[in-house]
Amino acid sequence: MTSILEVEQLDTLSSNASSTLTIGGTNTTTIAFGPNVTTTPSSLANTPAFKYVKTSRQTVSDNTFTKVTFDNGILDTDSAVSSSTFTVPTGKGGQYLIGANLFTVASGVTRYIYGDLYIVVNSTFRSQSNTDFRNSYYTNKHNLLVSDILDLSAGDTVEIQGRIDDSTSSPHFDGDSSSYQTYFYGCRLIGA
Repeated sequence: MTSILEVEQLDTLSSNASSTLTIGGTNTTTIAFGPNVTTTPSSLANTPAFKYVKTSRQTVSDNTFTKVTFDNGILDTDSAVSSSTFTVPTGKGGQYLIGANLFTVASGVTRYIYGDLYIVVNSTFRSQSNTDFRNSYYTNKHNLLVSDILDLSAGDTVEIQGRIDDSTSSPHFDGDSSSYQTYFYGCRLIGA
């Protein structure tokens, strides 16, 4: 038998000091939210969420780990990115999906030797993507992609670092204002 309960507000009893409303305390319960449900605050949203892009060229030293700078914020729900570093806001620790794409360019045709891309958490290299062209063909442009699910706590910092080995020693990280070639994104995962 299915029942419909129509109310304007659900609240705990004033005598309940814990202020926790429990649904299905002893039985297995599934709650299906319809398309018109919103929550305040948005506890059912994957926030904080952010995406930043690079719109201009960043010249880097050859074969040197360098922080990638992002100069255009597309999304930043909690204003948590500053100087191309994401800082987990207070009370927002948990599992995060973090990722980046780095479009790297060597100085001339067939000059790219290898490239690395890292997610760096609290100044520690955590997740990486590597490309090595030494034992195959050479190129002068390449995309490096990295993503991971990371357990982050309030105050943790996340940035992206890259490295290119270029046989002519004048590589750069490329950016474009019309097509997002280099970007950095992340969001907190709910239910993880």
